[in-house]
Amino acid sequence: MDVSAGPAGLAELPIVVALAEAAISELSPRRGGSIWSRYEARPEPVEPTIRQQLVDDGAVVAVGRIDDTVVGYAAGRLVGLHDGSTMTELSDIYVLPGARGVGVGECLMDFVIDWSRAAGSIGVDSVALPGDRDTKNFFESFGLVARAISVHRSLD
Repeated sequence: MDVSAGPAGLAELPIVVALAEAAISELSPRRGGSIWSRYEARPEPVEPTIRQQLVDDGAVVAVGRIDDTVVGYAAGRLVGLHDGSTMTELSDIYVLPGARGVGVGECLMDFVIDWSRAAGSIGVDSVALPGDRDTKNFFESFGLVARAISVHRSLD
């Protein structure tokens, strides 16, 4: 079994769109997911924003594969900071449930980190929903640690 990650191209757009929709569907019902899906998640329809990232030099979209089959993706962009430096905002990382635990996510993170370094980014920022221990542990294995905690009170 060959596990790898690399840049996505326009040919992979339909599968990346399907993966992004699956990610939103999976995370929305989780704790914190209702607000996340309306505020931080990629807006639906997802295709236009993914298409834009595919052609933007300040953005990255990667696909993760097992052999020749795309089973995951990651997407991020450079954001300017107040001091003039840039940071990578990793907005998306998702691997199909049946393909987890074999290194696809790790390959995607390695790709994004390498892209970020090459782009001059000072770091990588992302989000893990509250109670999502697997995602938190995954990010921590790459050195991503909490730097802030977002809090929310529903008024519904």
